[in-house]
Amino acid sequence: MLTVAALNETPSVRHAFFSRNGGVSEGLFASLNCGFGSGDDKGHVAENRRRAMARIDLEDGRLVTAYQVHSPDVVEVRQPWARDEAPKADAMVTREPGLALGILTADCVPVLLADAEAGVVGAAHAGWKGALTGVLEATVSAMAALGAQPARILAGIGPAISQRSYEVGPEFPTPFLEQDPRNGDFFCPGKREGHFHFDLKGYVARRLGAAGLSEIHTLPCDTCAEEDRFFSYRRACHREERDYGRGLSTIYLEP
Repeated sequence: MLTVAALNETPSVRHAFFSRNGGVSEGLFASLNCGFGSGDDKGHVAENRRRAMARIDLEDGRLVTAYQVHSPDVVEVRQPWARDEAPKADAMVTREPGLALGILTADCVPVLLADAEAGVVGAAHAGWKGALTGVLEATVSAMAALGAQPARILAGIGPAISQRSYEVGPEFPTPFLEQDPRNGDFFCPGKREGHFHFDLKGYVARRLGAAGLSEIHTLPCDTCAEEDRFFSYRRACHREERDYGRGLSTIYLEP
């Protein structure tokens, strides 16, 4: 379990970015796979979620996750929902104490946000598509609608694929450069001709800053390179593996 020091010091807020360790799943999913969307045994996933919540002093029934689809869509959470009723969205916000907002990732960027003074927290799943189309700004706006102020929101960017591991094709930079030529800052030449390495975490941090946040903290982990600590979709693809586990990141307001 990893945390951001500044969020640890935020009153009434608990959070965690979980590694892949400490669960009961086996094989490709070893061991703390928290994604029901994987092909893992559902009983194992449920137990892994229970263990994760126990680490942060909550019952597993208080964990809420959405059906993530790489969108800019945000939902307000007022109470837990059944797994088969999870809305399609890639970010959640709440002002309800004791509700853990959970994000599942395997290279994409988990972002946890809190305005302790307003009593509002948020969590976003930021893959390149969601980040490009505005999931971060939408999350900040949804938090503001509940009383948060962007300048007060503290953001923690969790374990995700790093630039050195994220090679993209020649067509990939185009929509980012069309959005803002300064986004060229996040690309460097790859080893293959015409390819690039993309700094997704850096791009996410800049988008958060542009949304009005001034306190943004990024963990330096590389999910693709650190196999013993994290799940990775890209690593699984390189190895032609049939599936992969999902890591959990979560935040909640203390009751």
